Amino acid sequence: MKKLNDREKMIIEKAQPYKFDTVQQITHKTIIEIYTHYYPKGAVEFFLAHHNDENIMRDIHAGIVYLIFDEDKAIGTVTIKENEICRLFVLPEYQHKGFGRELLDFSEKLIAENYTEIYLASSLPAKNTYLKRGYVAVESHKIVTENGDVLCYDWMKKNSNYKNQKIYYDGKSFIPKKNTKNGEVGEETLFHYHQKENIIWAEYSGGEVKQGFLIGTVDSNGKLAFTYQHINQTNQLRIGECNSFPVFLEDGKIEMHEEWQWLNGDRSKGTSTIVEV
Repeated sequence: MKKLNDREKMIIEKAQPYKFDTVQQITHKTIIEIYTHYYPKGAVEFFLAHHNDENIMRDIHAGIVYLIFDEDKAIGTVTIKENEICRLFVLPEYQHKGFGRELLDFSEKLIAENYTEIYLASSLPAKNTYLKRGYVAVESHKIVTENGDVLCYDWMKKNSNYKNQKIYYDGKSFIPKKNTKNGEVGEETLFHYHQKENIIWAEYSGGEVKQGFLIGTVDSNGKLAFTYQHINQTNQLRIGECNSFPVFLEDGKIEMHEEWQWLNGDRSKGTSTIVEV
């Protein structure tokens, strides 16, 4: 299975009627295997009934259902109804590998072409993911199913203008785009970011860097201030500090413009740019 930083290898296509079985199987398999850990039996049966064959086929014929592929295998689906993201499911064995994020990116960009707000109904297992992407809960709902079980979900929204979104760095990865000559990170260096509240940290390695770590803070505008340290290929420990400023690209990705200084060695200063992958 490929690494999902290679987005160019991932394909999203509109589902055709002959792919009905594929969409149905992805949807029902995910509900049965994942939702049973969060919801009682009656709620799971409600979800399955809501995503019934008739509704799925109707949406496919309307041209609003999409499939994402891992090479030649369809492993996820999403339905986009005007400015609402619906029926977003990724097969359990392919979750936490970037496919869901790719479907969300695709859906949000498509909606942003015509709408200023994006809406979705969030299940319990997905809510934290949506919060990290800037969605806010506007309504909370409870449905009492036929056997008396209770189904809870949130109606959520976000502004479709990427430039107005609060940046959340957790789970994002970056690669250097350019660096001054006195720097040591390069195109082969990969940064994996994490965030909790206003604290950010990242591991990085590759190229001239054997292993590195950074930690710092993020302000309300997404600006980062952190210190970093790494072991380079000559086994030297290099330490520095950096201020990093986010810029949104046309495709919604983030580019970080960095001003840094070494705190050991020649204590020289430099600038660099890293871009989200």
